[in-house]
Amino acid sequence: MRIHHLPGTDLAISDIGLGTMTFGEQTDEACAHAQLDHALAEGINLFDMAEMYPVPGRAETQGATETIVGQWLARQARDRVVIATKVAGPSRGFHWIRGGPLALDLANMRAALEASLKRLRTDYVDLYQIHWPSRPLPIFGGTQYEARDTADRAEEIDEQLQALATLVREGKVRYIGLSNETPWGTLRFLDAAQRLGLPRIVTIQNAYNLLNRTFESGLSEVCHRERLGLLAYSPLAFGLLTGKYQTHGSDPQARLNRFPEFGPRYRKAAIEPAMEGYARIAENFGLSLGALALGFVRSRFFTASTLLGARTLAQLKEDIMHAKVVLSPEALAAIEEIHLRSPNPAP
Repeated sequence: MRIHHLPGTDLAISDIGLGTMTFGEQTDEACAHAQLDHALAEGINLFDMAEMYPVPGRAETQGATETIVGQWLARQARDRVVIATKVAGPSRGFHWIRGGPLALDLANMRAALEASLKRLRTDYVDLYQIHWPSRPLPIFGGTQYEARDTADRAEEIDEQLQALATLVREGKVRYIGLSNETPWGTLRFLDAAQRLGLPRIVTIQNAYNLLNRTFESGLSEVCHRERLGLLAYSPLAFGLLTGKYQTHGSDPQARLNRFPEFGPRYRKAAIEPAMEGYARIAENFGLSLGALALGFVRSRFFTASTLLGARTLAQLKEDIMHAKVVLSPEALAAIEEIHLRSPNPAP
């Protein structure tokens, strides 16, 4: 495990992190604590969650993930771990969170953060992220941007950054980041920080995997030139890149079987030929498909941490082992050949 500082900060994070969105839905508290203990023993210090977790979002379970992590965190040396969480944005239908409509203003962000801190049983979070933009965008599987929005979103971003800056000044947040953001939005936040003398974002948490490399089209350059780090979520594409749906796809507890509403993003016709190609590469190099997928994400220059998420402790142990694999230049070249033939089948 590599521990490194995010550029321009004193925040040292592991280059493999633990995502927690299954905690409280697919993963009970005992198993979640076992995962957290194992991750920490393996050298992982970055733990990521969100006020809306677990997934899928429901009024009955909202906040359970942070509560479960908080019970564990209370027994840890706080300075040994990096706690990241997120504030939910509008336009996703989560009317039960803070009563809706989840505006990203200071009052809402403060209410969200205070509730997260209470559930997490801590006085501060190391990284506070906007979970998704407030403006309408084709995220979570969408692909087409519709040029219908005429609002002054630059001014809105200024206000959001000012709110985040207030939480930093109050000592409740150390650093700030974005999630599910675009190049335009990311650059607007950076511009606002420079113009207004406010804290800069230090990370962006977006989906990135062999089946979805859209991050490379613009955000990779932004990360390089602006010294930002990607927290890569869904590196196994909801488990698809473990190959388990091909070998034992009838498992009723597997995420895409238990929650079919997530299926459209990962059941597209173009996915199958890409999966076949990557499976052949893995076999040719004596690797599991999961090791190929995680080794690829971890190899990218812009990846600050690869976020693993697992339903069981056994899955997490396997994922950590696979994520430590270093791919050869030949394996990486073979991946590029498949990507050229089957680019981004699951954006």
